[in-house]
Amino acid sequence: MVKVGDQAPEIVLQDGNGNTVHLSSFRGQKVVLYFYPKDMTQGCTVEACDFRDLYPRLHLEGVEVIGVSPDSVSRHAQFAEKYGLTFSLLADVDRVAAEAYGVWQEKSFMGRRFLGIVRSTFLINEKGKVEAVWRKVRVRD
Repeated sequence: MVKVGDQAPEIVLQDGNGNTVHLSSFRGQKVVLYFYPKDMTQGCTVEACDFRDLYPRLHLEGVEVIGVSPDSVSRHAQFAEKYGLTFSLLADVDRVAAEAYGVWQEKSFMGRRFLGIVRSTFLINEKGKVEAVWRKVRVRD
């Protein structure tokens, strides 16, 4: 499980445009890396739109925002277009990044147990170290 002070595990995934994105390419700037369960769902849409609304201010301060979920590249493209998301959404279809960050965990809903993304956010500093961690993030409905 990734914690404050750890070197952020490298991520190499495709974004909604099919471009390969390396987390390490953002060295020299801060990154808000957030993991979310699924595009087009209520909570994930609220969270993405909150980041969309904050993005201009964060970007001016040199902070990049990157969202990660197990959805496909094409699904990310649809999600970004529908909601005007201007930051990268990375397709972690094999859950490699989610497992590296410790956010792929057992969950339960209505008595059913399953594996899925536990909504989590990581602030990564300019040197690639984890500066802050928010696990089990709850969004307003």
